[in-house]
Amino acid sequence: MYEVNFNNPVPVYFIGIGGCSMSGLAELLLSRGFSVSGSDKNHSTVCDRLEDMGISVFYGQRAENITPDLKFVVYTAAIHKDNPELTAAEKLGIPCINRADFLGQLMRQYKDAIGVAGTHGKTTVSSMLSMIFLEAGLDPTISLGAVLDPIASSARAGHSDHFIVESCEYTNSFLHFYPRHEIILNIEAEHLDFFKDLEDIRHSFRLFMEKLSAGGHLVIQGDIAGLDELTNGLCADITTYGLEGSGKTYDYYAANITYDTNDCGSYDLMHGETLIARISLQVIGAHNISNSVAAAAMANLLGVPVPAIVSALHNFIGAKRRFEKKGLKNGVTIVDDYAHHPSEIRATLTAAKHYPHKTLWCVFQPHTFSRTKIFFDDFVDVLSLADKVVLADIYASREQDPGDISSRDLAEKLQNAGKEVYYLPSFDEIEKFLLSNCTEGDLLITMGAGDIANVGEAILKH
Repeated sequence: MYEVNFNNPVPVYFIGIGGCSMSGLAELLLSRGFSVSGSDKNHSTVCDRLEDMGISVFYGQRAENITPDLKFVVYTAAIHKDNPELTAAEKLGIPCINRADFLGQLMRQYKDAIGVAGTHGKTTVSSMLSMIFLEAGLDPTISLGAVLDPIASSARAGHSDHFIVESCEYTNSFLHFYPRHEIILNIEAEHLDFFKDLEDIRHSFRLFMEKLSAGGHLVIQGDIAGLDELTNGLCADITTYGLEGSGKTYDYYAANITYDTNDCGSYDLMHGETLIARISLQVIGAHNISNSVAAAAMANLLGVPVPAIVSALHNFIGAKRRFEKKGLKNGVTIVDDYAHHPSEIRATLTAAKHYPHKTLWCVFQPHTFSRTKIFFDDFVDVLSLADKVVLADIYASREQDPGDISSRDLAEKLQNAGKEVYYLPSFDEIEKFLLSNCTEGDLLITMGAGDIANVGEAILKH
């Protein structure tokens, strides 16, 4: 495999440069003096920002975009072997590196890389930890899966040994990484178009944990099933975290939890019997209390001053598409959320039920046919938490339509369960329906990992 010399800036090309992770990596290389260009299928605000920074972006992936002066090409797992740019690079003898290998090589440049992993919550915890390090003046390098407003990007080039990396398990990407420390948030059945089953996922997470050497810290959620089996024999120092009241004990935990009228939590951050600080959040739900404890635990273990932890967590208002308040339209609060797995939907809707509202609308766009089919009954169960459900067509992403599952099937099952549900195939139909039927005081959440956020944004423009 081609080894990048990060101290020797050369021309590099990113296939799929508009993605959150890829755009951030492109920015990091640009900051190191590399000449960066790339392509994406569609125009976007992310690509606009890259162009404003001096990065050349081509729209549409064509062989002629690949020129002999390029020294290497970075591509994502979504790029097929027959991609014209990938094929052209190979014909020219230009080394091609997938995103995971490239990010792993970049991580090796930092003595204190922190990998944040889990089937849910990675972006939020990575963002919280980033905010803490920034507040403490530790000048971290950052690579996230979503835009973080304080840095106006998904990435930041720092000048210290600290590198905070959102570490995704899909296609075993995180097994190409080189973390010094890790946070593991949860391990559940997910990405079953790649993994065989839950045991296969657990095996990959175990391999990820085994990357840690002696002196490294593993902060892991104490409620994960079979925790001892997963962590037995690891070299790293193991620290558990959780919420008081579960009947279990943890090294770090939230005690004396209270919620304000918007369902934002406050709690005592405890380390054993020692009170570290009272934490007050501006993000909603018990799941975000848990997320913040994970970030705080790692920061505390690494010696970050407690006032920086308290201040950063209080000022954190969420990453993009994580219960992101988009605005008000005719008295209707419009929120967007990335939740696309049943566990994520349950956490978001459970929290939203405590948020001030008259009627809770969930406008859900299922993400991939395989996930919809595998978790079909779970989706029916968790979507039932909303008062009214509107379903968009399934967002195919990397898949082809198999013809045996659709949003209409979900709508029929929800209707049979007694829910008020509407299936509308086009975004235009959804927008018109919501404008006619949502009333003052309602809470409208657009939800999914596709492009469903466009619905809320279009409504706000009416």
